[in-house]
Amino acid sequence: MTLQSMTGFARAALDDEVASLAWELRSVNGRGLEARLRLPPGFERLEQPAKNAITRRFSRGNIQASLSLARGEALSRPMVDEALLAELAEIARRLHEQHGAAPATADGLLALRGVMETPDVGADETARTRIEALALEALETALDELAAARSAEGAALRAVLERHLDEIEALTLRAETDPSREPASIRARLEEQVRLLLDAAPQLDENRLHQEAAFLAAKADIREEIDRLKTHVAAARVLLADGGAVGRRLDFLAQEFNRESNTLCSKSNAASVTAIGLELKAVVDQFREQVQNLE
Repeated sequence: MTLQSMTGFARAALDDEVASLAWELRSVNGRGLEARLRLPPGFERLEQPAKNAITRRFSRGNIQASLSLARGEALSRPMVDEALLAELAEIARRLHEQHGAAPATADGLLALRGVMETPDVGADETARTRIEALALEALETALDELAAARSAEGAALRAVLERHLDEIEALTLRAETDPSREPASIRARLEEQVRLLLDAAPQLDENRLHQEAAFLAAKADIREEIDRLKTHVAAARVLLADGGAVGRRLDFLAQEFNRESNTLCSKSNAASVTAIGLELKAVVDQFREQVQNLE
């Protein structure tokens, strides 16, 4: 399944003898799915089926859909009320003969209200039903294009996120193999900390000294954090490979990455590991920022 971004643009037009119409769709990031429609007057009943079509295709993103409409050839031809025109022409002839009024002209008669009118798309139920069907047909095409645009953006995001995961994994391995975690280095640091404890409290009994040493050793152990970081990297890679609407789950993993990197920094008692932890936090922030764009 493809990975989809929440950002994209699409346009689809459809021409018919009844109407020419076009949809423009814009999609941006959103916590959930929100569809907002702009429809021509008289076509409000399109709103619900159009929203249903969007909901069937997407699960997240703020989507704005605008429909523009122009009359087709069939609805652009004017309609002449010939009975009314004949009646008005007869009245004009009598006025001319009996009262000397100026003779009526064709364009003057046709300009009179009610003689010639352009069909009202909204008032013609048959035409409106046909246009609504065309609009929903064109919307499906626009949604196909929007999905393709979001998928293309999703593919680009996948590559970026995979690079970030590679960096997170590499930094985790650097922390794991850092010389400060060698037994001799750990022993030397513990000896120094124990010496400082003895200097601060010469009467410290042996049991208390063992307790403090054990506490210092446990506090400096980042094995758990390293193991969890490796697990989260593996889980994130599976989600990216599976695709689909995985944005929320990747965002959760990004929070976990951040938590582990923070703990790693707080536990570190070596400048080298602290530097790795800070670099890790920076990469995790970049990872999470990109994840916000995913459906």
